[in-house]
Amino acid sequence: MSSAILQYDAKTDSKKRITLRNALFEYYHAIQYDDGRILLEPRELVAPFQVSENTLRAMDQSMENFKAGKVSESVDLSEFED
Repeated sequence: MSSAILQYDAKTDSKKRITLRNALFEYYHAIQYDDGRILLEPRELVAPFQVSENTLRAMDQSMENFKAGKVSESVDLSEFED
């Protein structure tokens, strides 16, 4: 279990904001409960998944083949139907 490293009283400003002292993270996920408690969980934002240049080229080539009629035989998926 984690132990407390900092404990203090905080006051909301005129825009209902609270400043976190010595925050370890830049982003937090906040959960507010009906009894007034607020839980902050640290979040680290990461870059969204990006498709590589090679993959994009392969996708473009596949679409060119499809449009030109260079396709394989159809796959029979009827055995998976209900």
